[in-house]
Amino acid sequence: MSRARLLAPLLAAPALLAAWPAAAGPPYVTDDPEPTDRGRWEIYNFASASHVAGDTAGEAGIDLNYGAAKDLQLTLVVPAAFDRTEGVTHVGMGVVEAAAKLKVLHQDKTGWTPDVAVFPRLLLATAPARFASRHTNLLLPVWAEKDLGDWSLFGGAGWQLNPGRGQRDFWTGGLALTRQLGPRLNLGAELTHRGRQTEDGRAFTGLNAGVIHRLTDHWSLLAAGGPGLQNARTEGRYDVYVALKADY
Repeated sequence: MSRARLLAPLLAAPALLAAWPAAAGPPYVTDDPEPTDRGRWEIYNFASASHVAGDTAGEAGIDLNYGAAKDLQLTLVVPAAFDRTEGVTHVGMGVVEAAAKLKVLHQDKTGWTPDVAVFPRLLLATAPARFASRHTNLLLPVWAEKDLGDWSLFGGAGWQLNPGRGQRDFWTGGLALTRQLGPRLNLGAELTHRGRQTEDGRAFTGLNAGVIHRLTDHWSLLAAGGPGLQNARTEGRYDVYVALKADY
């Protein structure tokens, strides 16, 4: 799945009124099943990057989440894309994403039943071919989470429809474990995997560590990153994600 992305959008959002973020989802690639509360907004002003031999690429932009109804979240991601190959830098529109998260099962606090949600996501063909596929993609994942005191375990997987010449449909998913350390700090780690995206591509597995820090009652900083473990030379030696979160 797509994550030095541009820092300009990160610095250009004075309207953000950030709050304490949830323990799942961003900054991790692995998502969580918890929708934004009804009538409320969560806004991630993010920048992220991945690196392979001779190429650093990424995106930066706004990730908007709105609680449209009980157990229903609507999401829109609008990014700019960045690519630097052999000393030459290219900038352009990134892949716009539109999604809806529907929670279909609530966890039992006294048993083992987890939270479960479906989160279909359209990845629109808004980016030049240099940055992404010229065809709209559809990701169909299921995400689950179980909270045990200060610990949270969440993860899932989905099938991504990836049409176009030389492209392949593929599975993608992950598993993450986080722990709340006091009222302001949350730490975690995740293992992610995706299959081959193209006919001549390779599968990828990565490991990330993450942190969520409550700066004030209304501002939070999120960051994550880590190395590639499988086919890292061609698919991703490392990736980095940072964001400011607003919640109102």
